[in-house]
Parts: sequence; structure tokens; C-alpha cells
Amino acid sequence: MKNQKKKKKFPFSQINFILISFFSRMWWTITGNFGNILPIDWSKSYARKLHMSTLNLGEKPVKKDEAPCTPGDEMNSEDEAIANDLDMHALILNGLNNEPDEPIKSVEEVIKEIEYIIDEADNPEEETEPCVSEIMEKAKEVLGTPLYAEKLQYLSIMQLNELYMEMEVLIQELSETLINELALRDELEYEKELKNSFISLLLAVQNKRRQYHVEKKRGKFQGPEPKYLTTVIPYHMEMGTPNNQSLQVLIKILKAINEDSPTVPTLLTDYILKVLCPT
Repeated sequence: MKNQKKKKKFPFSQINFILISFFSRMWWTITGNFGNILPIDWSKSYARKLHMSTLNLGEKPVKKDEAPCTPGDEMNSEDEAIANDLDMHALILNGLNNEPDEPIKSVEEVIKEIEYIIDEADNPEEETEPCVSEIMEKAKEVLGTPLYAEKLQYLSIMQLNELYMEMEVLIQELSETLINELALRDELEYEKELKNSFISLLLAVQNKRRQYHVEKKRGKFQGPEPKYLTTVIPYHMEMGTPNNQSLQVLIKILKAINEDSPTVPTLLTDYILKVLCPT
């Protein structure tokens, strides 16, 4: 018809230009305000307040002769105090100086220690398990008691490092346990979904069969005769509950029977050869 409007066809280059311009505007909308927002003042944040209270730096009394400090001077002095308290080099040196000096070992003692280390290296499996179990027990004891800031202040660097290692081992062990439990949960959920699908398909096939027999007996059935609706799936009771792999095969067969698909004989043969009578 002449009066009918022809569909307007756009060339590929024009469509590409429209898409590029659209996504360019979208990208500008997302990144247009980047850099215009002022940085966050962490010195006045709640996290900073908790951090300062945990460090327990204390407040130095202000002498009467000293002039009042401005906010900038107060921040500088506060930063210097934090830097001094977090000077790891000085802390390590102080920890080493506080430790008692060990006596100088003789050559025989050094040789005995080397032989002991070699013997431990020859039997790693016998030694690692008790050590790990001891560390786990100790870490559980440590985590069982609350870790107060006042208690941590009186620990030495070596004690803090030991506590950190114990916590790290415990976290790793608990993480592995959590991963295994999550994997088991996913496997159980997948098995539950398979069983629900199997039961739903089984009920659907049974209802179709019942409806077909009732309508055929009353002479009300219309349409082509189903070829595979009355197919029987063999199963041995002594095999027990089917596993996930068997359920997947049975679900495929039930779907094909429900749809009266010509793939039923092939699926049934594979099921008999691979599940019922595996070679």
C-alpha cells in the first residue's frame, strides 16, 4: 500500500554513534562530580576518638606560664605523640634491652641443637600435629578471655607477637571450618532442589497417566495417543536412596515422559547401562 509508512532503517554507523553518545553521557553523569567533594576530616571522626582512647596517650598538664595552644599546634603535638608511641624501631630495641642476656653457648651445645633440628626435620608429621593442636588450644584459651586495652599495654613485644600468631592460626583454622561447612550446606541445598524437582515431575507424570486412563475409559479422550506416557522406569529397592547423579538422570527421563518426547528410549537405555547395570 502506498499510504503505508515504510519502516525507517538506520545504518550501523548511526546506531553506533547513538550508543557511544548515550554511554558517554552516562559515564559523565557517574564521574562528573568526582573530585568536587571535600575530603573527610578524620581527626573529628568517631573512629579517631576510639583510636586515641585505645592508645591511652594521656594528657600532659599545661603549665601556667605556657601560652594556650591553637588547634593547629594541638594537632601537631598530637601527631608527634602518636608517632613516638608507634615507633616500632624504638619499641623493638626497648624489648630487646629489657630481656636478660643469654649465656654464650659452647660448641658442643650448638652441635647438639643442630642435631636436634635435623631430627625434627626428618619426622615433620609427628611434630607438627601436636604443635598445631597446642597452639589451637592456647589460642582458644586466649580468645576465651576478653582482651582489654589495659591488659595489652603491659605485654611485651614478644608476647604481643605470640598472641598475634596464635590468633592468626585460630582464624585460619576457623576459616577452613567455615568454608567446609558452607560447601556442605551448598551440597545439601542442591540435593534438596534435585529431590523437589524429582517429586514434582513424578507427581505430574502420575496425574497425566490417571487423567489419560479415566478419559480413555469414558471415551472422552481426544487427540493423539501418547507413546511414552506409560513408560515404566526400572529401579531396585536394595539400591537404597538414589544419589545426586542418579536423581539427575531420573529427572531427565521424567521430563521426557511428561513431554512425551522421543528421547525417552535413549535416556532409559543410558540409565539402565550406567546406573542399574554399570560395567
